[in-house]
Amino acid sequence: MTDPKPKLKKPRGVARLLDGKCIACGARCQSVCPVNCVEMTDSGEPIIEEIKCIGCQKCIKICPASALEMYFTPEELKILAELAVSAAPAEEEVDPEAAALARKLAEYRGVWVFVEQTEGEPAKVSWELLGVGAGLAKTLGVELCALVIGYEVEPLCSEAFAHGASKVYLLDAPVYRHYRTEAYVEGCCHLIEKYKPEVILMGATGMGRDLAGAIATRVATGLTADCTGLAIDDKRNLMQTRPAFGGNIMATIMCDKFRPQMATVRPNVMPMPELKEGAQGVVIRDPFVVAEESVLTKVIEIIRDAHSKSAVDITGAEFIISGGRGLMGPENFAMLQELADELGGVVGASRSAVDAGWMPGDRQVGQTGKTVRPKIYIACGISGAIQHLVGMQDSDMVIAINRDKSAPIFEVATYGIVGDLFQVVPAITRKIRELKQQRK
Repeated sequence: MTDPKPKLKKPRGVARLLDGKCIACGARCQSVCPVNCVEMTDSGEPIIEEIKCIGCQKCIKICPASALEMYFTPEELKILAELAVSAAPAEEEVDPEAAALARKLAEYRGVWVFVEQTEGEPAKVSWELLGVGAGLAKTLGVELCALVIGYEVEPLCSEAFAHGASKVYLLDAPVYRHYRTEAYVEGCCHLIEKYKPEVILMGATGMGRDLAGAIATRVATGLTADCTGLAIDDKRNLMQTRPAFGGNIMATIMCDKFRPQMATVRPNVMPMPELKEGAQGVVIRDPFVVAEESVLTKVIEIIRDAHSKSAVDITGAEFIISGGRGLMGPENFAMLQELADELGGVVGASRSAVDAGWMPGDRQVGQTGKTVRPKIYIACGISGAIQHLVGMQDSDMVIAINRDKSAPIFEVATYGIVGDLFQVVPAITRKIRELKQQRK
């Protein structure tokens, strides 16, 4: 009687660097190595001590540039070939840490959008997020859900269904009448712990930024702020794109080990979804109520900002005429206002113009100002720094007027006019007036 042939053990190999592939991402491979076999050169490339490598492949999985590969000796390649030919079962070692992480992540399913509201009036950005959330939910194969918190706000559930949600989680109680961080955080964390969403999206507004940061801290997960792009990779990770290093580059951030994955998006960055009147869905009314005495903040009175009555909301304008340093002074913005009046639009400004005191801060377009999506955006004397471009690049039409033909603004412009804006802008205004007179 012969002994049974032992099962072949699948070789694990060792990690090796591919020449010219490393992008010096910041030693991610070194940070995940469980046996400390990765050292970094001064140029940011890894040096792998092959004798210590256990072939766990963690460095390969985390490398954003696919700059690492598994190397097998001739003997190991022979075993792999034998396994392939014989189709014999091989004992493949399972990483307990990876298996535990996979089980944990699998518990979370669903895309949630927080519906921001003030005294029952929803924020437009919430509906924009339901639009992008629908695409994420379809890719993941899960439900798109809305999260509504407030008092006597159940009518918002119907609006959420009309904008694409199939389910709404509702917390409706007097304690939620006014936004207070403690109450909303407790309510949201209760629902997250109970229903375990995979992705949570919030508007990058004053309320959204405050609430998202507090929730992410409480549930110990990652949060990416001011995203300009959202997508899903092949491992169900949310790819969150946002400006980094002062807007000079666009970074894609992922939270691959924690759930839920959280992101905030600025108003007008995402397109508004098509409205489906009469759409129906499921409302989950959760009875959870935060005790009023446990909320330290009390709302005594709401005082409206008198300035807000005269302030201009450029985010809702269909026509925006923006000026930059090329206007030379605050008095010249009157020229832009004349054109805006003829078009029924508003005047915006670049950060340099606002910093110079030529225009108020509520008119600023860009990364540190407002994000806009008008039908027509006319940039006058604006060079087109990336910090400005991220705030207006999704406009339906961009018309750039600049005397510098190599200005970056022309790269995103639908139409470009190389010339003196002090001649071009009045000429456009006169032409529009003439056309109006002809129609009369």
